[in-house]
Parts: sequence; C-alpha cells; structure tokens
Amino acid sequence: MTHPGEQFYPAGVRWDEPITRGTLPDLLAQAVRDYDDQVAIEFRDRPISFRQLQALVEQAASAFLRAGYGKGSSVALFLGNTPDHPINFFGALKAGARVVHLSPLDGEIALSHKLKDSGARVLVTSNLAALLPTALKFLEKGLLDRLIVCEDDHWGKVGTPQAPLPDHAAVVTHRAFVEGAGSPAQWPAVSPDDIALLQYTGGTTGLPKGAMLTHGNLTAAVSIYEVWGRPARAERNARERVICVLPLFHIYALTVVLLSSLRLGNLISLHQRFDVEAVMRDIEVKRATYFPGVPTMWIAIANLPDLDKRDLSSLTSAGSGGAPLPVEVARIFERKVGMKLRSGWGMTETCSPGTGHPKDGPDKPGSIGLMLPGIEMDVVSLDDPTRVLGVGEVGEIRIKGPNVTKGYWNRSQETAEAFVGDRFLTGDIGYIDADGYFFLVDRKKDMIISGGFNVYPQMIEQAIYTHPAVQEVIVIGIPDAYRGEAAKAFIKLRDGAEPFSIDDLRSFLTGKLGKHELPAAVAFVDELPRTPVGKLSRHELRQQQPSTIQTQQHQQQQ
Repeated sequence: MTHPGEQFYPAGVRWDEPITRGTLPDLLAQAVRDYDDQVAIEFRDRPISFRQLQALVEQAASAFLRAGYGKGSSVALFLGNTPDHPINFFGALKAGARVVHLSPLDGEIALSHKLKDSGARVLVTSNLAALLPTALKFLEKGLLDRLIVCEDDHWGKVGTPQAPLPDHAAVVTHRAFVEGAGSPAQWPAVSPDDIALLQYTGGTTGLPKGAMLTHGNLTAAVSIYEVWGRPARAERNARERVICVLPLFHIYALTVVLLSSLRLGNLISLHQRFDVEAVMRDIEVKRATYFPGVPTMWIAIANLPDLDKRDLSSLTSAGSGGAPLPVEVARIFERKVGMKLRSGWGMTETCSPGTGHPKDGPDKPGSIGLMLPGIEMDVVSLDDPTRVLGVGEVGEIRIKGPNVTKGYWNRSQETAEAFVGDRFLTGDIGYIDADGYFFLVDRKKDMIISGGFNVYPQMIEQAIYTHPAVQEVIVIGIPDAYRGEAAKAFIKLRDGAEPFSIDDLRSFLTGKLGKHELPAAVAFVDELPRTPVGKLSRHELRQQQPSTIQTQQHQQQQ
C-alpha cells in the first residue's frame, strides 16, 4: 500500500477521494440554499440565520464595490470574534477583492508592515477600545485611505469598553458605509485560482510574509475535512453546535470552524474571547457538541479543580491544534473526562489541514496523526530536500495537496526556496513510523509558538533594540507551562547601563509588540554567542542554555 496510514482511516474513507475546489462565495450560497432559516451563528445569545448572514454579506459586498474595492483590491480586516468578521470577510470576497487578516494581538510594527506589503488601503475594524486607537494610528501614518468602523454594541450591549470615533473624512461607521448600497446587475466573476486571502506568517529572517491562499485552496481544505469526518457525521446524523473561541483571523478557526461549519450547516456558537466558565456553560447548559481549541485552552480546562464533576457528555469530539499539545495535558483530560484529546498538525500555508487522528486508530502519544485524504506528505533529508527518507529517519516534512499555498505575496525568491517541485517544505522536523503516523521533533525555523500563536524572535528583538540601555539582544523560546513556549530575551547592556526587571522590559515594550509577543523572561550577559562570520547566533545560545545566568521570570497569569 502506497499510504500505510490508510488502513486506519475511518470506514469507507479512501486516501484518493476526490477533493472539491470552488469559490468561497459559492460555498456560502450553497449553504444558504441547503440550510436557509436555520441558525448559522449565535452571538451573545442572538441567532443569525444562514439567509440573514447572506443578506448582510451581500449588503457589505455591494458597499465595497460602490467604494471601488472590487477585483484587484486588498481589504484588510482588523476584527475580533463578532459577526462583523464573516460579514466583511465574505463581503469583500463576493466583491472580488482579497482579504488581508490583521491580528488584534499584533503590535504596531508587524501590523504596519502587513498593510504596506499587502497594498490594502481600506481597513475594517471595530469601535472597541482595544482596536480603534491602533487603527487610527495607521490612518495618521498615511497607510490607509479609508477606515470602516463596526459598532460593537450593534450586537447587544455587554459593557465592552468602546472608543469614540473622530470627526475625520476618511472614517466612516460600517452602518453608514453600507447604507443604500444596491446589488450590482452582475457580481464580479471569481475563480478558484483567484487569491482569496493573504494570511501572514513566517518571519524568522525578516518581517512576516503573506501566504497567498486561493479560493481553491480554502475550499479544498474544507472538502478534506468534510471527507475525513463523513462517517462520523453519518453515524450521528445531527447538526453540531460548534464552540468558536479560536480567533477568526487565525487559519485554524477560519477553516476548521467558520468555513467548515457553514458548509455542513452546523451552528457556530461565537465567543468574543476565551473564558473557561463561559465555554463550560456552552458545553454543560447549551450542550455544545464540538470544541476545537489550542493547548492553552485545554490546559485551563484540565486545571479546573472540579473537572471530574463537570458534565462534558454533550461533546462528541474535542480537538487541539495551533501548537503541539503537551502529552500530560491529554492524559489528565482523558483520566478526568474519559475522552481522548488528540492534536492534528497543519499550517497557514496548508489552509490548516495536514494530519489528523482517526477515532479508532492505534494510541500513539505525541503523534500528530496520519496525513489526511488528498494530501501527500513525506520526510526528506535536511541536507538534500529531494532525497526521501525511510521509516523512523528524522528530516524535514514536505507536503503536497490542493490546499497548499501557491507561494508568498511579492516574494518570488522565498517562494522558490519553499518548494521542491510541487512539494512545500514545511520547516518542521520529524519522522514517520511504519504505520504512517507522523511525529514532530523540532522546528527548523526559530519561530516560537506561544499559546497557539506564532511569535517571531526578530520582531521582539527589533522592539528591544529601541531600549536605550540595550546593546545587543537574542530572543529564543523557552518551555512555558501555560503557553507551551514563551520568549526569553538575552541582553548585553551598553557600557554603564544598569540591568532592569522583566516587568520594566514588558512595560517598555507594551504597544510596540502584541501581548503574546512580550518576553516572559530576561537574562543579562557579558557576551552573546556569534557564528564564524560574526552574526549573533540563536543556535549557539540554545546549545549553551546558560544555567549560570541570573534570569528574571515574569509570572504568567493563568
């Protein structure tokens, strides 16, 4: 058998099943035809049906077209988890534009780069105090022509702090932006090969780069998950209630929750942020059936003192992604709840799908699972990425499939370096066992995954270098009990400068970096290691792991 893992696939699922490619506006239109008045999204206890969602999407799409943001345009979204995200995401795509996701967790440096690089001159944000002031800075810096502001209390008042809108010609409320926009005689033609999304990732040797994800990539990703889960759906024959706490600007939530749930007619229970008791209420009272989370969320649930007394019986499946799941957390969850918590693997460049665990396959702690239908994965030599390695041999994981990006926006050299023929080099180091199960052992790149989010050492270093006492700095990832990994800064001070506390450093960096990027520890050193050509060396620093250096650790709040 070419693919040894296929023997463990769910009954009736083949590796070579046909994977469907289409466009995202067509995916939503089909869902509306199939599910019509059923609830698509529930937010703050308010239901939005498939038909209502489509009407709001068409209104937004008409407004984008009227304002000139159609084919060839990039529309940036700087939004949290509210219905404003899917409305403007699908609205921009129906108008023929590309979407650019900006993470509310990012700092100003990364966000400014993404706006410039993507060419987006229009930004959709919210009047939340956590978002609007940052969005207004982009306007002041001349990075935007128009700022469209969604009003959070439109979805019901919850007391979330909001910021007032300035009197500025380029700033308009979403309500005013869409008012009176009539549908065009004909919607722009959208093809599966058109870029739907610029999703920024990677940046260990520089600034983040935009993975070009086409309509075909994203719909293929949905189709892969649909094929994989078909037997389980047939067995249950029920609509699922899916908890969405994962941020919709992240590829995991976008594909696994939003797009897949709409395609299958499931109800998305949308949460603005992760609150462990709110999630437990959704499970225990509202009887949610599926909760995809990141390890940080599962750690919080596993740490509930009364977890073994809580009623999680409505859950038919629980998934972890975004970062490696600590084996110990899965063990605690299974011991207290009696349910297996397994993590798959995927990446931004694959629109999420890569590997998964079949429900009844062998128990292999620490494995990321089998390659999913339609996807080809292998392991190649680190010295020669054309040489495929055998069972148990450690190398770089390669992937090929209809869900894999066609490359990086405006980065032809980095695109060429990322592919060997039609196979994408993931940067993840691992091996495959005789049963076709994959295991990760390390990452080739220096990226840190903290709480499921990518953290790039160079971005943190750039910000630390703005501190007047710092001469040189290297940032590496260290184990963190709550977030999986966190950033630690090793600093060489300028002559005569005094050391400072980790809290002082975090305070200095607040605003320059996102919260998830702030270092959790700092150490002061006399010298930092260098490569033979004189470059500062993270690799050498990792090897040294200086135990003699006094480290100040920030206490993470759990």
